[in-house]
Amino acid sequence: MIELRPFASLGAANHGWLDAHHHFSFAGYHDPARVHWGALRVWNDDAIAPKSGFPPHAHDNMEIITYVRQGAISHKDSLGNEGKTEAGDVQVMSAGTGIRHAEYNLEDEECRLFQIWIVPDRGGHAPSWGTRPFPKEGRDGKFVTLASGLPEDGDALKINTSGRVAAAYVKAGETVRYETAPERHLYLVPASGRVRIGAVEAAARDGIAIIGEDAIEVTALEDAELVLVDAA
Repeated sequence: MIELRPFASLGAANHGWLDAHHHFSFAGYHDPARVHWGALRVWNDDAIAPKSGFPPHAHDNMEIITYVRQGAISHKDSLGNEGKTEAGDVQVMSAGTGIRHAEYNLEDEECRLFQIWIVPDRGGHAPSWGTRPFPKEGRDGKFVTLASGLPEDGDALKINTSGRVAAAYVKAGETVRYETAPERHLYLVPASGRVRIGAVEAAARDGIAIIGEDAIEVTALEDAELVLVDAA
């Protein structure tokens, strides 16, 4: 099954400083058909105005992955971690038994990012945070794992769940393949560009929910930046 979820069909809330679009039920948006996709619980498409952001707030028992598409986001948390994640890179926060954090756009330009929440394999993990750069040229024409809890992905940022977050850059006319298993829940969003999977075409920021496949082949109809979650 390959299901298109057009950007125009997503939940949305504009708070002035934050323009948010929700692939799954979140805050004031609730759609009983879009509460989760396997262990994937949240995929928010956020635009954060310059010199603004999320003040300190708490989370627990959730794996939170932030993929920055434009600009940069600055992080500070109750564990003493501080850092800045720039466009094309990713940060992960395992909320575990509890963590407070703030995320601010301290730059002079708008920050655009995907915020992804995945349910952990169990409750009670120790909270943690990490970030690292992933050179864009390393993702040309192939999926590169950015964050993962799978044992074969030792080079990725660690998350406490049986899944991964991967990204790829694909030139127009080229195809990238991703091997999976029929029971896995895949969710793919083109951060930019237009793509085709089987008979389904998706534009930038559309969601594609996939299950029951042994592999997917994504053909770029325009130069495309792809972000994929593979969840249990």
